[in-house]
Amino acid sequence: MRGIRIGSAFGIPIKLDLTFLLVLPLFAWLIGSDVANLVTVLNRTFSVSMPVDTLTAGSTPWILGAAAAIGLFVCVLIHEFGHSLVAMQYGYEIDSITLWLFGGVAQFAEMPEDWKQEFTIAVAGPLVSVGLGILSYVGFLALGGGSVPTVQFVLAYLAMTNVVLAVFNMLPGFPMDGGRVLRALLARRRPHARATQIAAEVGKVFAVLLAIVGLFANLFLVALAFFIYIGASGEAQQTVLKAAFQDVTVGDVMTPAADLKTVTADTSLAELTDRMFRERHTGYPVLRQGNLAGMVTLDDTREVREVERDAYRVEDVMETELVTISPDADAMDAISLMQKESVGRLPVVDESGALVGLISRSDLVTAFNIIQTRGPEASVDTGLDRLSADPDLVRR
Repeated sequence: MRGIRIGSAFGIPIKLDLTFLLVLPLFAWLIGSDVANLVTVLNRTFSVSMPVDTLTAGSTPWILGAAAAIGLFVCVLIHEFGHSLVAMQYGYEIDSITLWLFGGVAQFAEMPEDWKQEFTIAVAGPLVSVGLGILSYVGFLALGGGSVPTVQFVLAYLAMTNVVLAVFNMLPGFPMDGGRVLRALLARRRPHARATQIAAEVGKVFAVLLAIVGLFANLFLVALAFFIYIGASGEAQQTVLKAAFQDVTVGDVMTPAADLKTVTADTSLAELTDRMFRERHTGYPVLRQGNLAGMVTLDDTREVREVERDAYRVEDVMETELVTISPDADAMDAISLMQKESVGRLPVVDESGALVGLISRSDLVTAFNIIQTRGPEASVDTGLDRLSADPDLVRR
């Protein structure tokens, strides 16, 4: 998830997704327009009598809405720090914490597979939310007497919503916190990949039920259900891929340099396009004096008019800033790098920078299909076939 970096804490970058900049004013408006009803609910919940007339006079509701919305997202941010700081105690790296449409998300460089660690990390966030709710309630009580009803309202609102959010997060909607707790408990007696599959299926059922409720209650819940469903599917796929490619390196999967179709830097574009037509190949490593100099694709040739292609050489249009990988890297690292860089294949180079092979999406699909035959644990749809929709894709 990308976003605008606004700072950092404990060495963790804090980002705002563009959707957050849209949802924050929306939340402020929703809260501000419903202050009267919220005051009634809070008075009943906490057995107090905050003055409705005072809190709904003039522009006060909109000020309260903005303050409550900002306070809520600050609490969400602290919730994510609860997960992150516990994870860091176990040695996991946190890439960033991002606030977005549905709250916050802590992006881990690597997810824990030890069930005890995952359980502890997962429950840390809801426990922090409960703690924030209690702290807000203590502040609410400390004001007493209603001398500052606006502050009382915000504190009471945060006390209630933090507890509600903690309870909601603990529902088994994998990959929500409750879903991760469920996976951790399942992983006590099952392989991690199998526990993930079960938790993901439970999460999908939860998402469907949430969407049905949302159709009659709040369309926001329908959107949330959609992302829970997609998140459950995506993480299950990623976990099964990781299990399948355990101990498999790029060198095990790549097409060796001796079997590669390559072109030289001084090849004319006319000759290149003829080769592409004959060989049904749309991307080539480019060699200069035997060394990797770049990559050239069909899209690169389209930048030059057909009548001028005899006069242009591959080196005039090829991409020289390449994303490469080592043959000793894990196959999963290749998948992650392809996804991150939106590329279809990676040149494989050794420590000296020499081209030793090429790994593509189709190479990974073939390897996975073979690995699938080794046991039932890998026999699920990982979505890797969708990565190979265009196996000849080479992106700059």
